[in-house]
Amino acid sequence: MIRVALVDDQPLFRGGIAMILTSQPDVEVVAQESSAMNLAQMVAESRPDVILMDVRMPGIDGITATGTLLAELGDAAPKILVLTTFDVDEAAARAIEAGASGFVLKDAQPDFLLASVRAVADGSQVVAASATRQLFERHGTRGAAPGPEYESLTAREREILVRAARGLSNAEIAAAEFLSEATVKTHISRILAKLALRDRVQLVVYAYEHDLV
Repeated sequence: MIRVALVDDQPLFRGGIAMILTSQPDVEVVAQESSAMNLAQMVAESRPDVILMDVRMPGIDGITATGTLLAELGDAAPKILVLTTFDVDEAAARAIEAGASGFVLKDAQPDFLLASVRAVADGSQVVAASATRQLFERHGTRGAAPGPEYESLTAREREILVRAARGLSNAEIAAAEFLSEATVKTHISRILAKLALRDRVQLVVYAYEHDLV
């Protein structure tokens, strides 16, 4: 089961998302909050795998809450999928920089929302990769030469890094590289470890900032 927590200040929207999620046999909504004020306590009590969190909320916004939670819990933190109204939103870009694993538009189709939750829980795909790249093209910087961490990658890992940064799934990378999906997943894990990146969203940012794609 994928354990999901919802943090959004709009009760009707939050309730609608909960209904969509709980209709699935592999998803369980374990907590709902109207603000991020008690986020750490909620995580400790409900132990979600994924948090769906609104970017813009009164009090502590989703960006601040994301950065604080990840700073406190590190790798033990749940994956955070931010909810935003606009597909090119500086707040969404800042949330990803703070460590969120991706973002979903509030008017997304239910099937896409469910696929995004599963992808983030699995840690194997970039959510809305093309939109993430577009955000950083508008709000990020690029051109810095990669550091020594990049030199530690093998030639195969560099190829897979570029394919992953372009938004290819594990299955697509496996087909292109003539590898099994399990092998690709192992390569991705090693790449993230060598580059000290949390997930594939940060991998996209790294590749863009260093002119690798």
